[in-house]
Amino acid sequence: MSPSYWQQALVALMLTSGAVIHAHAATAFQQRCEQMAASSGSAARFASRANGYRIDNGISYVALTQMKRPPQQAGLVLGLTRAESRVDLQIDGPTLQDPASGIECAAPRITVTLSYPPIVVYVGREFAAGTCAYREILAHEMRHLKSYTDALPKVEEQVRERLGRRFDGKPLYARAGQARGLLQQEINGNWLPYINNEMLKIEKLQEGIDSPQEYARLSKVCAGEVQSLIGSTRRTRSSPQPAP
Repeated sequence: MSPSYWQQALVALMLTSGAVIHAHAATAFQQRCEQMAASSGSAARFASRANGYRIDNGISYVALTQMKRPPQQAGLVLGLTRAESRVDLQIDGPTLQDPASGIECAAPRITVTLSYPPIVVYVGREFAAGTCAYREILAHEMRHLKSYTDALPKVEEQVRERLGRRFDGKPLYARAGQARGLLQQEINGNWLPYINNEMLKIEKLQEGIDSPQEYARLSKVCAGEVQSLIGSTRRTRSSPQPAP
């Protein structure tokens, strides 16, 4: 077998630690480490879950617009789907130590939890449940909901493959007592940012659903019902209010 990255790392650690160890002993320890890593199975364990959704009909479309759009951006938001992604990585796994060299190896086990708390689907309170406008707006928001829930297993599959390529069957070598710390450092520095970025890409998918063409369509559905409701609420807000 040609020297692997991990074999080279093991040799380098032994040299830098000043350890004196016979080649046969080094090979025997390395074989034990590789057997441990092979028997540990997949390095990545997943507990991904979406926790359902709820519909909120109690907020006006004006407030929804303020929730989604910066003040300088034009357009009204009639409905809104809000999902807060959460990423958690926990590390574990068996280790072996070689007392003669002061070297240890670990077979990482990484539990990845990708989740959404219950997603909130808002429909502006001006649109009464059961009306044509309400049904059209809710159908649009259901597309967002489906986009979120469909994307979660795809992110899981991609992360599983990447973690597997990095860790499956590959012992992590370090000085005694340092393997877990080095693994945590790699998780925090590389893997958490990578997974968070993949979850952010799900947000980008929502932009395709909220296209200008879709907003224009929604404003004209139901024989002008949406425009009529918006116009009436605007007139009500702009008319003089009676004195108390």
